[in-house]
Amino acid sequence: MNLSPHFTFAELTCSQLAVRRGIDNTPPAPAIERLRLLCLHVLEPVRDRFGPFSPSSGYRSPSLNRLLGSKDNSQHCKGEAADFEIPGIANIEVARWIAGALDFDQLILEFYSPTDPAAGWVHCSYKAVGNRKEILTIGKTGSRFGLPMI
Repeated sequence: MNLSPHFTFAELTCSQLAVRRGIDNTPPAPAIERLRLLCLHVLEPVRDRFGPFSPSSGYRSPSLNRLLGSKDNSQHCKGEAADFEIPGIANIEVARWIAGALDFDQLILEFYSPTDPAAGWVHCSYKAVGNRKEILTIGKTGSRFGLPMI
């Protein structure tokens, strides 16, 4: 099933860890609709700008999310968030473009390294109503608001 022209239900719910551990990672209907909105408002525009990519993480069931050590209130569990990288494009470039061009709830540049532009990934979430446009950079030593200056 397609959630948008270029993103499928399978790629936004697939988890090798869930398969290995026998965890059902099927989202409820409201989370599927939120995934569709995330695809239309964030992932499709990013693809249009930078080219094809496949998210590394989309929906996570609460059991899978706990196994990954993430917080219980993670937007991944609501179908509102995806993590991704785009081959050949620095994560900081993708994050800066999203910050300036799209509506989003939270944008996190995770584990970015100025000496290795491919390090880490981009996390972006979208809500149907009330997007905060919160921007964070998270690394090994903690988090801070905004994106790094380069």
